[in-house]
This record gives sequence, C-alpha cells and structure tokens, in this order.
Amino acid sequence: MTTNTDEKMYDEVLEVLDKLRPFLQRDGGDVELVEIEDGIVKLRLMGACGSCPSSTITLKAGIERALTEEIEGVKEVMQVF
Repeated sequence: MTTNTDEKMYDEVLEVLDKLRPFLQRDGGDVELVEIEDGIVKLRLMGACGSCPSSTITLKAGIERALTEEIEGVKEVMQVF
C-alpha cells in the first residue's frame, strides 16, 4: 500500500468509527484507533467497553462488520490493550 492509500484508509476508518461512537458512548464506552497495518485495524476499547464481557461481540459483530462492509482493504479488526 502507498502512503496515500494508508492515509485514505485511516481517514475512512475514523469516519466509520465516528458513526458508531455514539452507540458506544451511550453505554459508557468509547473506541480509539491505534493503528492500521496490512488491512488489520487495531482498536482500543475504552471506558465501560474495555471491561465489558460483550466487548468481543461488539468488536467483531459490530465494529469489524461495519468497517469491512464500508471500507475496501480492511481484513480484520483486533483489540489492543
């Protein structure tokens, strides 16, 4: 990937996260984009989402699904701590 492509993907991921953020914040949580590497988006769940037993479901079924559907090149979403 070129730098322009990386920057474009970074901006697109932030845009999608901004759409999802109100749902996370409503439950006392939030999400932070840490890094994108080879199509793998690394996120940090914060607040209530960081310690929630359903955080894996939120990450995979919610956030990952939205990112892979809306952004070409996103392969996977991983949680980092």
